[in-house]
Amino acid sequence: MSLLLLTREDCELCEHMQTALVALATDIALPPIELRDVDSDPDLQRRYGAKVPVLMLDGALVCFGSLDVTELRRLLDLRGRV
Repeated sequence: MSLLLLTREDCELCEHMQTALVALATDIALPPIELRDVDSDPDLQRRYGAKVPVLMLDGALVCFGSLDVTELRRLLDLRGRV
């Protein structure tokens, strides 16, 4: 199980989501978080460029723009993680 956070350089919303994930990790066990610059991959840029930050769990969209803790917890629970 893994989390992927699509970000962009100089993106304040991206920094906020990353900070929120770090804070959440003090409360619940999160899988490893991979950071990827959306602009480093033309396909990702085309699909998600205007939506960053984008959080995915095992390739499935969790949320974009801001962290949806309720949805992340729900998806982790479905996978037996919370």
